[in-house]
Amino acid sequence: MTEQNPDEPRKFQVEEVESAPPPPRARVEDAETPAEKLERKRDYLEGFLAETPQGENPGEPGGAIYEGVIGALKEIFDPEIPVNIYDLGLIYGVEVSPEASVAVTMTLTTPHCPVAESMPGEVELRVAAVPGVRDCDVNLVWDPPWDMAKMSDEAKLELGML
Repeated sequence: MTEQNPDEPRKFQVEEVESAPPPPRARVEDAETPAEKLERKRDYLEGFLAETPQGENPGEPGGAIYEGVIGALKEIFDPEIPVNIYDLGLIYGVEVSPEASVAVTMTLTTPHCPVAESMPGEVELRVAAVPGVRDCDVNLVWDPPWDMAKMSDEAKLELGML
């Protein structure tokens, strides 16, 4: 290959031909059927949905155990208020150890709450039943005291406060 002077215009080599073969035509027999197309999409989605995020810790937010615990807490309702205890703001913290031992820190609406004796036990049973959880400890605290500002927007909407 020879070097070209940058000031000279580039030269192209042109080849003249009599004719070129026509491009292949699409045929109905070659087309993908709707069933085949759907099956291909299903395969893609199944693989995509089965993929788990790399480096995810099951005990951290977004992890399977942590999210399972939050889901279990959202199934426990305060007997006097038609809102689950998580959205009500009664759960102050959820910690999952590397060994899948869960510690839940919670409070109640008042120290004189009628479920003060039974609610921590129910939380412990429900959380311990989450797949992957080894055991659960519930720590009932009164400081800081619960107030309505701790409720989620969903709970406030349910109670007509928004």
